Amino acid sequence: MIKVLIAEDDLVSRHLLQVKLKQWGYEVVETKDGQEAWHVLQQKDAPHLAILDWMMPGMDGIDICRNARAFAHLQTTYFILLTTRNNQEDIIKGLEAGADDYITKPFESQELQARVQVGARIVRLQDELAMRVSELEAALAKVKQLEGIVPICSYCKKIRDDKNYWQRIEQYITEHSEATFSHGICPDCYEQYIKPELDELRAARGE
Repeated sequence: MIKVLIAEDDLVSRHLLQVKLKQWGYEVVETKDGQEAWHVLQQKDAPHLAILDWMMPGMDGIDICRNARAFAHLQTTYFILLTTRNNQEDIIKGLEAGADDYITKPFESQELQARVQVGARIVRLQDELAMRVSELEAALAKVKQLEGIVPICSYCKKIRDDKNYWQRIEQYITEHSEATFSHGICPDCYEQYIKPELDELRAARGE
């Protein structure tokens, strides 16, 4: 369930918003002014969608939007301004301050619902993207890579690890990468080791 913050100093408007949002299935956090709303936005579990009255005592909706965009953890919060202003200059001012959308008072329930649905959809997409990024980062953190200088014995070909222990090369690579080994015999080793043993075995059998 998406949590929606309401910042509205008018009791009647705040109550109407709260009733409508709950009817539409949203969890609602009510605040009566900008300062209280700003305090809620600083919390760890702050709503990612907020409906802000433009004109409020102390800190108004424009102030909240402008301040929020200066904080990394609030960059993805979706802000809808609620205002009686509907001329082009005011709309541009609100959007430039960091608002994502606006709705004019008195608002129609269907329009409000539609605009909130758009915001909720964007919030869900952002949350899903953040989850995918976290999963990718976790997966990449598990990927081990071999890099730098690896000390290897010139005779037995064992490798010295960062704890100064000598390991067989396949053990070292397995522990430091995602590689797995399947053992075989190269042509040179076949000629040097395997073929002489087979020849001796055949000779002993009189073949």
